Amino acid sequence: MRIAAFFYATVFLSHRFSKPWLCPIVERTVPSHVNCGSAVHELSIAQSVVDAVCEKAGARRVCGVRLEVGRLCAVVPDSLLFCFDVVTAGTQAEGASLRIDEIATSVRCRQCGEVFSPPDMILLCPCGSADVEILAGRELRILSMEVS
Repeated sequence: MRIAAFFYATVFLSHRFSKPWLCPIVERTVPSHVNCGSAVHELSIAQSVVDAVCEKAGARRVCGVRLEVGRLCAVVPDSLLFCFDVVTAGTQAEGASLRIDEIATSVRCRQCGEVFSPPDMILLCPCGSADVEILAGRELRILSMEVS
């Protein structure tokens, strides 16, 4: 599916800039399985990650960041990579690489005790119960960062 996304959104980054910046027109090809509204989710995650690593790095340049992201976070890795490149522009993390380690979902059924990994976001035990405890899949952590 080819779409032209016109972003004339004014972004206020008061902690970095004294005036608002106008985002340029963006035209790109989006895979059919990607929900275009999900980019806002990834943008806020990317901004938070960049803020955290830049604060931790101090005056040093950030060369790389490694994240651990659970599947239940509903993060589209390609969107997060794109957003990371956008929000690092003009920071000491500009040009940094981003590595995303995806964590599979793991749940335990409270009825039968079975531990399983559902193939999608429907957390239904093979026994039919929806009474489950999430063991893994909601993680969103900065594992490491490389500075120079």
